[in-house]
Formats: sequence, C-alpha cells, structure tokens
Amino acid sequence: MIELDKVAYSYGGADLLTGVSLTLNPGSFHFLTGPSGAGKTTFLRLAYGALMPKSGHVRLFLQDRMTMSPDDLADCRRRIGIVQQDCQFLDHLSVAENVALPLTVQGGLNAAAQENLRDLLAWVGLTERADARPPELSGGERQRAALARAVIMSPDVILADEPTGNVDFDMSQRLIRLLVELNRMGKTIMVATHDLTLIRTAKTHVQARVLRITNRQVQSAGADL
Repeated sequence: MIELDKVAYSYGGADLLTGVSLTLNPGSFHFLTGPSGAGKTTFLRLAYGALMPKSGHVRLFLQDRMTMSPDDLADCRRRIGIVQQDCQFLDHLSVAENVALPLTVQGGLNAAAQENLRDLLAWVGLTERADARPPELSGGERQRAALARAVIMSPDVILADEPTGNVDFDMSQRLIRLLVELNRMGKTIMVATHDLTLIRTAKTHVQARVLRITNRQVQSAGADL
C-alpha cells in the first residue's frame, strides 16, 4: 500500500526524520506516537505524498513519489482518506455537504450514497448537526466531521492525525471503534496520537502495531502499551 524506504526529511535545515523504513501492508493497523514536534504529522504527510523526502523513497501503491505526475498523485489520493489536525471546510456548505463533498466531486449522490452519508453522520454523532455550517462547530465536532469526510469514499488507506484530540472520552472510544471496524473490513489504518488509553482500547479489538518516533527514527514502542 504505502512504503517508506530509508526516508529522511529536513525542516529549516535541521533533520527531522532520518533512515525511516516502514511498510503499511493491506489490512494493517498502526499507531504512531511521540512527543509534540517529533515529526508525526510530517511522517503522515510523507506517507500520502504531500511532502517529498530529502532522501530515500516513498512508494504509494507501488509508484515512487519522486517520479509520479500530478495525475498519478491525484489517482493515489483517491485511495487514501486523510484526517488532518487542522481540518479545512467550505464555510458556505453544511456539515453534511462538506462530508459528502468527495462524492459530489466524483459525480453526485445517489440514494445509496445518501443513506451511507446519514449512517456515517450518525456514527460520528453529527446527525443533529448535519445542517450546521462549519463556523458553528466546536473543535471536536470539526474533527468528527473530518473523519467522516475521510472515509466517505471507502478508501483503501486511512491516515489520521490526532483524530480524537478535541473530543471527550466517550466520543474518542466511539471513533476508535469506527476505525477498528473499518480495519476489520480490510482497510489499512494509521493513527498518530499521544492518547495511550485510545491505543489500549484499540488493541483489545484488533492487532495493532504501536510505533514511536525517537531520535528522528520510527521504532517499535514495545509491549508496554
């Protein structure tokens, strides 16, 4: 699915990641941990092709990022659902319209897609906010909407950057269950988080590998989690 091979990335002249090698295989579930500023967001941006490595190779569905055309990258992006910390929405559209935007761009909403949209909004607890505009949402509601938008196209891979950072405990458990269920359906999942409780919850339901960014490298977090 996604492979990083001896990848290095620098920011402001300083090395942020060095010698990073990792493969996200079909149906795998990974957590990525590490302190703020360690490079979790940078790693995810490399993994979906938004950043180019200083050295090494990033391969998206067997294609080397260095040689991909803009059209190649766009095709790959359709297979990757991305949940960013700073999620962006169109303020003139409702929550439901923002979540459904990837489907709308692809050709519109048929009856089955509309039913899927309703189910997904219910899953993330936004049914009653479906007609609200993004400026009316809390930070947690925006993150839930971002997760719903990321999975509306049923992507092969879901990369989530602190998806539960601004939600309460009950909602974080609900969202991780959604990701676990998607993984059981064969989706590849990677979640960047500092929430150890979230990781422990997921590991009771799915075989998840826990990684930590330490000394600019991605390493196994060990069995203590």
